[in-house]
Amino acid sequence: MEQLIADLKKIVSFKDSINTGDIVLIAAKEPPTLIYALVGSIEKDSGRKDEWWHVTMSLLTVPPQKITWTLRTPQMTGMESFSMGGEARFMKVVDLSIDKAPKKDMLKKNDGKSGGLKRVK
Repeated sequence: MEQLIADLKKIVSFKDSINTGDIVLIAAKEPPTLIYALVGSIEKDSGRKDEWWHVTMSLLTVPPQKITWTLRTPQMTGMESFSMGGEARFMKVVDLSIDKAPKKDMLKKNDGKSGGLKRVK
């Protein structure tokens, strides 16, 4: 599982925090699974002394499936992997932010020789 996590961190941009409305990537070792989920709510588990949270998510499947996991902060932020039913799991928020400033080289006029955007009127 540690090698899978290392490989994912090379190809996916992640955030270190988690909020309602975030998209998380969930990885499971058995069966081998990679799936996205939308975080619906995060509520403190008041029945425990330690910091545990009920994280309700909608798996982005057809049809969507609603699940609730009880996790500690390091588990739901991808700082550590965890197990459920004896099977390894990993969860971390995907950083979907887009740089709003256009790159200068993408705005130059397309002369047919270079890449970049072509102005169409």
